[in-house]
Amino acid sequence: MTFGRIMTAMITPMHQTGDIDWNGVEAVLEHLVATGTEGIVVSGTTGESPTLTQEEKVQLFTYVVERVKGRVNVIAGTGSNDTRSSMELTKRAADCGVDGIMLVAPYYNKPTQEGLFQHFSTIAKTTTLPIMVYNVPGRTSVNMSADTMVRLSSEVDNIQAIKEASGNLVQVMDVISNKPENVVVHSGVDELNLPYLSVGGDGVVSVASHLVGMEMKEMLEAFDRGEIAHAAEIQRKHLPLIRALFMTSSPAPLKYAMNRLGICEEHVRMPVIPLSAEEKLVMDRLLDELQLLK
Repeated sequence: MTFGRIMTAMITPMHQTGDIDWNGVEAVLEHLVATGTEGIVVSGTTGESPTLTQEEKVQLFTYVVERVKGRVNVIAGTGSNDTRSSMELTKRAADCGVDGIMLVAPYYNKPTQEGLFQHFSTIAKTTTLPIMVYNVPGRTSVNMSADTMVRLSSEVDNIQAIKEASGNLVQVMDVISNKPENVVVHSGVDELNLPYLSVGGDGVVSVASHLVGMEMKEMLEAFDRGEIAHAAEIQRKHLPLIRALFMTSSPAPLKYAMNRLGICEEHVRMPVIPLSAEEKLVMDRLLDELQLLK
């Protein structure tokens, strides 16, 4: 399976009550499909997975698969810090018809490297779906070492992709140099998308692609053509926006921006809170400068 070079970690639109806004989910899906996204991660961190119930996640998987109708790949975020519950959700996601799953490194528990290996490999045995493992030490408090990522992708057949969000380019190069040829490595750090590509990365799992998906696609295509200066210009141009998306707890800035674009409501679930008036002004200015407000 090809996960897609431009994947989006999709938000979960919500009403002010905190309930999922299903019309908003559909609007976001159609927007992403129309703006270059080739794979959608449902119920990842940007989708506020820590505050979604298991039942809500299954409902999202089912809804997105039905609405997408095979136009892009649907990747279910089924990872957590509990191996058994991740196994159960993975089985249920498969029944929903998703194309693959993404497993984040367990957060809070701070497992050893051997614990990480056993966590991922144990879940992998419960499914035939292709798996993307996700290393994001800034959120999980544990870094999956290059050796562990290489071992997983070499010894577990259905681990076919790695989302690497450590921001450590040396570690990324170690993984790319030693992984099996058929395993892809995607940037999970929008600020470093082009640097990841430059050392052999295969694609991106993006947050900013909600807003600048076509521009991101242009950057990848320019890089492929050898137009490195043009690709770098695109990366630099959007860097202030990318940074602003994380100026406070994600996905609050992104949801505000998507609301300004008229796509969905801006509401988030606590403990994430809406943007302050000052933060909204920062986002408004950037959206205006990039001419994203139609």
